[in-house]
Amino acid sequence: MSTTAQRSVALVTLGCTRNEVDSEELAGRLAAEGWLLVDDADEADVAVVNTCGFVEQAKKDSIDVLLEASSRKGEGRTKAVVAVGCLAERYGQQLADELPEADAVLGFDSYADMSSHLRAVLDGHAPASHTPSDRRRLLPLSPVQRQDGAAGVALPGHGTTAAGAPGDPTSPEQATAAASLDPADLPDGLAPASGPRVVRARLDGRPWAPLKIASGCDRRCAFCAIPMFRGAFVSRRPHDILAEARWLAEGGVRELFLVSENSTSYGKDLGDLALLEKLLPELTAVPGIERVRVSYLQPAEIRPGLLEAMTSVPGVVPYFDISFQHASAPLLRTMRRFGGREAFLGLVEQVRALAPEAGIRSNVIVGFPGETEADLEELEAFLVAARLDVVGVFGYSDEDGTEAQGYAAKVPEDEVAARVARFTALIEELTAQRAEERIGEVVEVLVESVPAALSDEDADDEDGTYDGDDEEDHVVGRAAHQGPDVDGVTLIDPALLPGVEVGSIVRAVVVGTQGIDLVAEPC
Repeated sequence: MSTTAQRSVALVTLGCTRNEVDSEELAGRLAAEGWLLVDDADEADVAVVNTCGFVEQAKKDSIDVLLEASSRKGEGRTKAVVAVGCLAERYGQQLADELPEADAVLGFDSYADMSSHLRAVLDGHAPASHTPSDRRRLLPLSPVQRQDGAAGVALPGHGTTAAGAPGDPTSPEQATAAASLDPADLPDGLAPASGPRVVRARLDGRPWAPLKIASGCDRRCAFCAIPMFRGAFVSRRPHDILAEARWLAEGGVRELFLVSENSTSYGKDLGDLALLEKLLPELTAVPGIERVRVSYLQPAEIRPGLLEAMTSVPGVVPYFDISFQHASAPLLRTMRRFGGREAFLGLVEQVRALAPEAGIRSNVIVGFPGETEADLEELEAFLVAARLDVVGVFGYSDEDGTEAQGYAAKVPEDEVAARVARFTALIEELTAQRAEERIGEVVEVLVESVPAALSDEDADDEDGTYDGDDEEDHVVGRAAHQGPDVDGVTLIDPALLPGVEVGSIVRAVVVGTQGIDLVAEPC
């Protein structure tokens, strides 16, 4: 153990569930080095902010959190604020120059030896910020040649130290960090009893957990900067994924949420593009795991075998997170993507032919350069016909280094905002209608929270009905078609589930809706 046991750290995570995995890997490394993990940044010697660099608003949010954390220095225990994550990786020294409130800006290559870096920051010797580079160039162009070189490249969230695994250290710094992660050094609950050693510490007690299956992306979408700072696509090996799944299950996790930048590419660098189909039944067979959910599917890469596995393997929920982005074929070509309204509707029909009650969610971009009213009408026609469960709407904004940044025919910002408002209103109406179609459907609900106690105002009415209207007054969970955090929830009257516990799976019938949320009763 290190001598830093008296020092404490809080990890503040922004952005996507992939970032949550990265934060928990950092937490595992720091706990193994003797750091005390605390929830409240005000109670920590150092606050580590895992930033998001996806779109303009996410970058602003990250900077706001860094500034807020920095403003607390000197008021409580906090002595330093450190920026990590995608914004730090993407901008490096530039971010450090423009945000002196951050005591250090550390990229992905710093993760393996984060403990030493944080000690240096607290001792007044902050490491230099890195100069960003295109991480796609760190690995061979050919996917099948990447696994041999992946051990020398930082891949956040691939945290195992098994011999021969992609997480094996090759640099002296990585070797030092890995040596400190001997199983004997890991606090209770940070590693399985046998097999590959999982470098992760849970930062919450939720009954579901994200599980990273790959990192990076090989696609070249004109609007997206993610491949530049996340790098080329690299799959985690199945035995590492299964080891982490078993570790999560031992900690009480009931649902695994498989995350990556592009799950449909899983296995291509391991020589087997059907590897995900083979991995799914192994994951559902892990003792304690009741549900496995796959996220982020590229429509152009969805294959019949994957559709079949996702709708037929027991324990894999019929949930399809498909990145359509738009529905106008000409505009999609300008985005450097494939497909169009008819092709996408055909895919939706295939999914529902195999699993009529499947959940389908997506994101769309409006205001992309050159977008016309005809393009918008095509998108609207698709959304009306597709009857998707959830759709996120993003307004286009230029991203540094992307192809679209140099496009002409930019849509004015006020018009982009108007299009976002237009489609947000449409989608709210359509998804509410889709939720209403589920009334009478029997669902399996994973319970995520239960009310501590009913208030007097929410006690049963004279007629025996429960009149609690707020989410905190209900048993809250998710049906199989509802993904975590953003896909709505299922609400159940707690009087109908006395003694129910978080992590239980309840069979219920949908009796009403609140927007995209469902109201259900046990059956």
